[in-house]
Amino acid sequence: MTFLRRRWVRFALVIVTAVAALLPVTAATAAQSPATGPKPTIVFVHGAFADSSSWNTTIATLQALGFPVVAAANPLRGLTSDSDYVRSVLQTIQGPIVLVGHSYGGAVISNAARGVPNVKALVFVGAFVLDEGESLATTPDPVQFPGAEITPDTTIARPVPNAAAPGGMDVELTIKPEDFQRVFAADVPKIRTNIMAATQRPFAVTAIVQPSGPPAWKTIASWDLITLDDKAIPPAGQEFMAKRANAHIEEVHSSHAVMVSHPEAVTRITLEAARSI
Repeated sequence: MTFLRRRWVRFALVIVTAVAALLPVTAATAAQSPATGPKPTIVFVHGAFADSSSWNTTIATLQALGFPVVAAANPLRGLTSDSDYVRSVLQTIQGPIVLVGHSYGGAVISNAARGVPNVKALVFVGAFVLDEGESLATTPDPVQFPGAEITPDTTIARPVPNAAAPGGMDVELTIKPEDFQRVFAADVPKIRTNIMAATQRPFAVTAIVQPSGPPAWKTIASWDLITLDDKAIPPAGQEFMAKRANAHIEEVHSSHAVMVSHPEAVTRITLEAARSI
């Protein structure tokens, strides 16, 4: 074998090895997606203190696999109005939908999917999974499930006008920059969390205290990715809500910002939901 041929053989082996390393979240999972019919549209709904860019890595993977993707901009003003807005987005989409929500976005998707028959699966990612009449302030019970570190001590409160609030005025919260990495994204590099803290979306108190309506998870199949190192929603509280919803449960050792630190886990559970349709 000539020297040039040996070089080409070594190069080919490197390429094969690199492709094989990508299989767990690309080709392998693509093979598990629906074999017939149109691929469902994947709709992502971010939670508090984040924006749609937090889904970027998972979105890029799903688009490469041929899935249509929409990342809805969650207003974070009030659970009812936010859910109405996301529902209006869903109503413009034809064909089956997999609806994915992170954190507060889980409460939103539970309400937004109500009355939208083409939503075929719900995916909760480090999320609130509320029942009717519950709010983020009451569920999971902070006494029964302690450990949440997003508190008055780690947040900044500012008075703001809010049409979704009674009387039109509200208070919105952001996480203090010096606490952001520790309480929200402990497994994300500091250079990234500095940017996330500076660009975080403020969260209105009305959205925290407003009660949920009848949840869609009672009639739509659900998946739940529990974040085991979460300091925003205690993992035991996540498990309580997920089991109550009869969700298919998976776990990952991750901070609350799982879509940034472990996007492959988010991609995998989303594809599992899509494959079920």
